[in-house]
Amino acid sequence: MANQKLDNLDRQILRLISDDARIPFLEVARACEVSGAAIHQRIQKLTNMGVLKGSMFIIDPEKMGYETCAYIGLNLKNPESFDEVVEKLKSIPEVVECHYTTGDYDLFIKIYAINNHHLLDIIHDKLQPLGLARSESIISFHSAINRQLPIAELTKAVEEEGDDQR
Repeated sequence: MANQKLDNLDRQILRLISDDARIPFLEVARACEVSGAAIHQRIQKLTNMGVLKGSMFIIDPEKMGYETCAYIGLNLKNPESFDEVVEKLKSIPEVVECHYTTGDYDLFIKIYAINNHHLLDIIHDKLQPLGLARSESIISFHSAINRQLPIAELTKAVEEEGDDQR
């Protein structure tokens, strides 16, 4: 569903928990001036709507010894094998993202490797056997921006777009 019906309380809750997923619900309730039960109900509603997709701890790959981050565009020999290739990519633990794309690639993946030699091994031993016509690798030196969508700015943009369509 594209545009979920969210009210101001939903947006306020999303702003607070996106800033700190470990914030206690009672603290969210105090900030929103509602009961703790109301926050629990809203969190459940947002989860059921698919707006919230859970919470997690973020592990820094570099601190775990994975110093190479690469983006790889994949072109398949047989484009009809998308689903089969994606299932095989799921079994490669170094692959952390996979996107169906338009443009030059059939699929675009994000991968972490211990170093460039490990990256080469992954490409040669794990990716090439998937039936690739070709691949193109881009190594990331450093992530300059890495964030969630900013709730406040998005809310304004959605409201303005809605006003424009009326």
